Amino acid sequence: MSDYQHEVEELERESATAARLFDVRRIIGGLFTVYGVIVTIAGLMATDADLKKAQNININLWTGLGMLALGLFFLIWQQLRPAVPPAAGEMADEGDGGAGEGA
Repeated sequence: MSDYQHEVEELERESATAARLFDVRRIIGGLFTVYGVIVTIAGLMATDADLKKAQNININLWTGLGMLALGLFFLIWQQLRPAVPPAAGEMADEGDGGAGEGA
């Protein structure tokens, strides 16, 4: 293989790593999971006065559990269906196709 081919393969590996690292599902899932844990703990520590304010519904507990479930859903989804960056040929086709269509 030529040096050019090795360089292209290295760039494709870096692109795939960046696509997985900056997948929006990971960011959303991580934030919802962290906040869900915090709000769930706040719900577990609720006093009787806190419950009276919310008509005896532990809203922090239920909201925290919901946030935790949503966050875990996003993280599991990201693991089951990882982001795949477009192939180099697909990116070149998109760039060439848009230039002549407007004329």
